[in-house]
Amino acid sequence: MQLQLSKPICFFDLETTGTNVAKDRIVEISILKVFPNGNKESRTWLVNPEMPIPAESEAIHGISDEKVANEPTFKQLSKEIYAMIRDSDLGGFNSDRFDIPLLAEEMLRADVDFDMKSMVSVDVQTIFHKMEKRTLEAAYKFYCDKNLDDAHSAEADTLATYEVLLAQLERYPELENDIKKLSEFTTRRQNLDFAGFIGLNENQEPIFAFGKHNGKTVEEVMEKEPGYFGWILNADFPLYTKKVLTQIKLSKLNNKF
Repeated sequence: MQLQLSKPICFFDLETTGTNVAKDRIVEISILKVFPNGNKESRTWLVNPEMPIPAESEAIHGISDEKVANEPTFKQLSKEIYAMIRDSDLGGFNSDRFDIPLLAEEMLRADVDFDMKSMVSVDVQTIFHKMEKRTLEAAYKFYCDKNLDDAHSAEADTLATYEVLLAQLERYPELENDIKKLSEFTTRRQNLDFAGFIGLNENQEPIFAFGKHNGKTVEEVMEKEPGYFGWILNADFPLYTKKVLTQIKLSKLNNKF
């Protein structure tokens, strides 16, 4: 089984200092780039997060402060990483809810204008959960009949994710071997930002998906409570959420002239 691709797809996995998309940092990133002709390219980087790695995170992935002390920062690696993924779609395990949002935050902090308008994403975990509802280790055993001995190593998890997707396509004939179709299948809901703070209603209008204005259109809230926009920009929201909200506001302003 080979993926039917019209463009490359980059499967990737992150090991991090924690699970807070806005605050935590990458300590390891591994990318497996699969090309339409079947060729593959793989890279793994250790990353100095410029902050202490909590003991509970080190216990999961085994990466300590000492191990990354002399490694490059994400900003130093950002252009090289972006060059590898910019022409590709993205794939991962729980990537739509965690890896992609955190990668976007790191890119924006490094002044790389990361955007997914020309990309789609396939979250292999969503396929797994819709079909079997288990973990990556169980998925690897179930679909590939292999033990994931080096779990929570970014490189091992990345390769396992790619192999699981191939096995899923073999097992489920109803799954189309098409990245855009797989992306649609793995999309949980329509969001304009990765973290899910800005969604779309049935009329495809941007709405707030949290807090006191949950379900209200962004346009309505900005008109009735203009200070809400400034509050979000100054609060602890992900940078990508702020970017999307700013783009919506600028679009509305431009339409008035």
